[in-house]
Amino acid sequence: MSQLASSSRLEKMAALKENADTKDYSILVTGATGFIGKKLLERLAKTGYKVTAMSRSKYPDEENIRFVAADAFEMNSLNKALKGIETAFYLLHSMEGSKKEWEKFADREKLQAQNFLKAAENAGVKRIIYLGGLVNESLELSKHMRSRHEVGKILASGNIPVTELRASVIVGAEGGSYAMLRYLVERLPLMVCPKWVKSTTQPIAVDNVVDYLVGVMKNPMTAGKTLEIGGPDKMTYEQMMRLYSSIINRNLNIIQIPFLTPRLSSYWIDLVTPVKASLARPLVDSLVHDSYVKDNSIDELVPINLKHMTEAIKEARDEAVAFKPIGKLPEEKTSYKVNQKLLLISLCAMAIIGSTYYWMDDRTDVWEISWLFGSAIWYVAIIFAILFVRQKARLGYLIGGLLSWVTLAFWLFDNFYVVFQMSVIGAEPSIDVTLRNFIGAAFAGLAIFSSHNVFHKVRVYQARGESVKESAGAEVPSGARPVYNTDFT
Repeated sequence: MSQLASSSRLEKMAALKENADTKDYSILVTGATGFIGKKLLERLAKTGYKVTAMSRSKYPDEENIRFVAADAFEMNSLNKALKGIETAFYLLHSMEGSKKEWEKFADREKLQAQNFLKAAENAGVKRIIYLGGLVNESLELSKHMRSRHEVGKILASGNIPVTELRASVIVGAEGGSYAMLRYLVERLPLMVCPKWVKSTTQPIAVDNVVDYLVGVMKNPMTAGKTLEIGGPDKMTYEQMMRLYSSIINRNLNIIQIPFLTPRLSSYWIDLVTPVKASLARPLVDSLVHDSYVKDNSIDELVPINLKHMTEAIKEARDEAVAFKPIGKLPEEKTSYKVNQKLLLISLCAMAIIGSTYYWMDDRTDVWEISWLFGSAIWYVAIIFAILFVRQKARLGYLIGGLLSWVTLAFWLFDNFYVVFQMSVIGAEPSIDVTLRNFIGAAFAGLAIFSSHNVFHKVRVYQARGESVKESAGAEVPSGARPVYNTDFT
């Protein structure tokens, strides 16, 4: 009986080994325009493999790459995409979406995996390689990590051998976790952090993830196995941020508070970094618990040279510098950059006009404690708004917009007497001060207009993929991938 089992196993291994010498375009990379998929596709094509690349939109074919358009929620397109495929890399997720739908990502990921498995079995796919998440399964998992593990179970429930790689934080220029790290450090000299920054993780360079994906494809012994992968360094997310700050020679001050929940953290990340709250929330949830490699069996099956985090971060920074500036679309009346400059000019003009209360205005009211205290808060808010607007952070646009509404109301109420013959803010101002208030109100209105434009338009400008045709106030369309680039023209 054991001989029969051994013989059957040898036959299966032989079939898998034969599969390693793949036929043209029999390797499928799903999520081909995504963070990992794009790099895997490039690696396979450069090393001589002829690969089929699957994405929602159709792209022109390239050398050794044939693009197919398919949606994992649509069976007909999946069946066509998987025709003739022998090895499939499953790199799909569904964490991003509209604000109303993002919490349903687990249901969408489950349906995607079920559809993909069914189509793969119909097409006679011989092997699936899946990239999942690394956590301690004995703990209560976040919704994001439960979904990642559930997808692995669904794919492995069929008759196709599945290799599942489990990784923690993946460091690369277009990775969500890395983008959170980068922009939080670069934009916040003082960082208020929740307790999850103390969780231990084992980050890995994106190039090493690709090394492992290609390595398990080449080694048939990895079929049917779940393997944990990580870089050579174990560190907390706080240590990663401090390492990044040391690389860019910047001081980093961290204050830890216990009540900053994952939901509040995701909203804060959304305002400070280019990472949307819908993506930040599951990423933060996955950082709540320790995630590091406990099973090192991958070392014998796929030996590679792992990059330390210092090297991985420097390479990610170099790659980010090479991002092309994102220009305005032909149908846009004003670009992001124009609106940003208008906002900065308006905020600076408001600050100058506001100062005239203390050298042009002859009313004694302005020297009262309440006026002085309000003026101090107002100037601090303007300074914060200008700093974050210069960093292209949505927090700056939000502060600038709210501050401009308050300022507009204040200056108009200060001129209340013009229409109603009565003073509301203080004593009745002089004619010169009245004129000053109307000029200030005009700049406040311009700031409101420009802050609204950039607050919404930044989402469109940070989309990667097909040209975005939505208006400036629209969310990034479904399927668009953030490039985490803030270099706009």
